[in-house]
Amino acid sequence: MYPLLNSPLGIGPVTVPNRIVVPAMVTRLSGDDGFVNSHIIERYRRFSEGGAGMVVVEASSVHGGRSGPLLKVSSDEFIPGLSELSAGIHDAGGAKAILQIIHFLKVARSGWRQMISDLAIDELEAIPGLFAAAAQRAERAGFDGVEIHMAHAYTLSSMLSRRNRRRDHYGRTLENRLRLPSLVVDAVLDAVGPGFAVGVRFDAEECIRRGYSVADAGQFAARFADQGVAYVSLSAGGKFEDAVHRDGKPLYPYTGFSGDRCMPGDSYPDATNIWMAEAVRKEVRRRGFFTPIIGAGKISTASLAEGVLERGAADLVGMARGLLADPYMPLKIADGRADEVVRCIYCNVCKSLDENFKTVVCYLWPKGALHAPRPNEARAAAIWPASGSGVQAEPGIGDVRIRWSAAEGDVVGYDVLRSEDDGPFERLTSCTRTAQLDNTVVAGRDYRYLVIPYDSSGARGEPAFAVEGAIAVG
Repeated sequence: MYPLLNSPLGIGPVTVPNRIVVPAMVTRLSGDDGFVNSHIIERYRRFSEGGAGMVVVEASSVHGGRSGPLLKVSSDEFIPGLSELSAGIHDAGGAKAILQIIHFLKVARSGWRQMISDLAIDELEAIPGLFAAAAQRAERAGFDGVEIHMAHAYTLSSMLSRRNRRRDHYGRTLENRLRLPSLVVDAVLDAVGPGFAVGVRFDAEECIRRGYSVADAGQFAARFADQGVAYVSLSAGGKFEDAVHRDGKPLYPYTGFSGDRCMPGDSYPDATNIWMAEAVRKEVRRRGFFTPIIGAGKISTASLAEGVLERGAADLVGMARGLLADPYMPLKIADGRADEVVRCIYCNVCKSLDENFKTVVCYLWPKGALHAPRPNEARAAAIWPASGSGVQAEPGIGDVRIRWSAAEGDVVGYDVLRSEDDGPFERLTSCTRTAQLDNTVVAGRDYRYLVIPYDSSGARGEPAFAVEGAIAVG
């Protein structure tokens, strides 16, 4: 099953064993010193152990200075820890280890932020060298490549932005906005060996007023492809321009609409940003380049990812929150056990933890867990109690509340499925509590529900129907 998703692909000088990518995700596991620690190594080991083809390690700063709980690659003192991290990824599985490298500007708790227009020419022209030196350190630390971070709210993204109004040769026009990012790509490619992959990640759409969309993104991708990058990874939004300032806290670039589009929650359709990757890929191919494109944005199932690849919308699929919920998804898919995947419900608790500078974990993990449980960890199967599931559905005024008894064993959650007008049962959500409100029903239709408990490995128990007959919503 899923022949494309499980097939290898060359990205520049390296080959990934499958098309499943762990995009860079903030973990908040690092201390303020920027050094790798055992918790970070364990988090990334599990992604590789779980079978992903490529693991992109969270953004690591190319320059010194205060940065909060963020990894650093700004001097040689960080190489030993990064070497342990890359070795941990390689030892755990077949994933290629990529280090994302980032340059960012200052932000303050007052809401003030440094702008690219504040930087002098010599400050801008020092940036390519910082990225080149960081890439060399990543290569010495044993990584397979680096990913130059040009997305979201950070320096290179701000250079690419249509909101870049610098009046010199680094702003306003398309070519000028591309100038510094292009210099960074050239500097990094020149600094590393031929067997080291250099990718870029940027927004396919800024998702802000007067920001750029896929027309500009296609031009960016074609330029970087022409320069020889190994791959182009596409995100969306995550900008400071529409961020909500909260007293006493620095701006967090994922609080506005652009933040929603960067990490679309449960109210957005599945694969909501893939049309952007498809448009950019089409432009890159039209210009004669075959650089692999990574698409992402609310993709958490193998069938959905396979469909993205089948229609040529992307060459690899980024599944950030889906793989946070279950790092062992790729192995389960390859083994024909897709029904055992712990599926992300896009509640964005992980996003909220990041926003509040707390360690990022998944809502669906066992309570108190710092990492996702391994499938082979000892567990008691999730089963309904001897008294039965007690599942019942109660129609309300324009909604239906489903309730059930707590299952026994190593229970970490419940899948809730719904059938409409005698149609097939489809997943409504997953949750950890023993009740769920369905507020997406419509009058004049009949609904049936079933609930399935699952354990920490994702193994499902017996399904229990809410009612034998259908519920008519009035």
